Amino acid sequence: MNAKPLTASGARTAKKKSLYASEKWWGYLFVAPPFIGLTVFLLYPLLTSLYYSFTIFDFSSPPQFVGTENYKRALFEDPLVWKTLWNTFYAALGVPIGMAVSLLIAILLNQNLKGKNLFRMLFFLPTICSIVAMTLIWQWIFNSDYGLLNYFLSLVGIEGPAWLTDETWAMPAMIFQGVWGGLGISIIMYLAALSNVPTSLYEAATMDGAGGWKKFVHITVPGISPITFFILVTSLIAAPPGLPALRAHDGRGPELLDDDDCVLSLYYGIRI
Repeated sequence: MNAKPLTASGARTAKKKSLYASEKWWGYLFVAPPFIGLTVFLLYPLLTSLYYSFTIFDFSSPPQFVGTENYKRALFEDPLVWKTLWNTFYAALGVPIGMAVSLLIAILLNQNLKGKNLFRMLFFLPTICSIVAMTLIWQWIFNSDYGLLNYFLSLVGIEGPAWLTDETWAMPAMIFQGVWGGLGISIIMYLAALSNVPTSLYEAATMDGAGGWKKFVHITVPGISPITFFILVTSLIAAPPGLPALRAHDGRGPELLDDDDCVLSLYYGIRI
């Protein structure tokens, strides 16, 4: 039986199907690396941690399923859990402060001012410096005996507190340091977002008699909203103070890990 010859439309359809099949496999190939990375390094550890949270597991013997006993002990018997949650929320308060300061500085640097490139470099400089080195500088600034901050406070008759050892002031000091350290990247992102807002919108608003505040609320804020959302998410992830910074402030070494079996308790339960 002879095969039926393809018409012109049939040939185009077959070519499209062949091209679609080829592009489909190329698409799978390109999405495979991030998919494998997310599965291996995010999804698998997440599900494994969830499973082990319902067991008693000391790495030397098989895990024993205990149901919700670990959660009951953590929520109702371990006070460090609630203190950790509270301090996590407390540390997250630095996110809106940092975003507001970054946006304000970015708007100022986006103006036609002399030396703005120098200020951009100065604000970005902490981002490329070592965390431990910058923490040691802040340790000197926050020192209660000879620190720079308490020195300036003494000039106006205020006796500064022990910033890093006082339970009341330790977390605000860490938030201040975190906000300062994260300004560089946020400012660069906001500057890029501000440069993409069409100037024609500001010109039209000026012709309509809109003031600076209305331009900011109705043009600038919507125009940079995608970058604002991105900075919000990444800042919330990075909000808790980093372990290197806490150790550098504390001045003690790896023996701290022996004080408790929970790293989050080490973050918030011992010193702060």
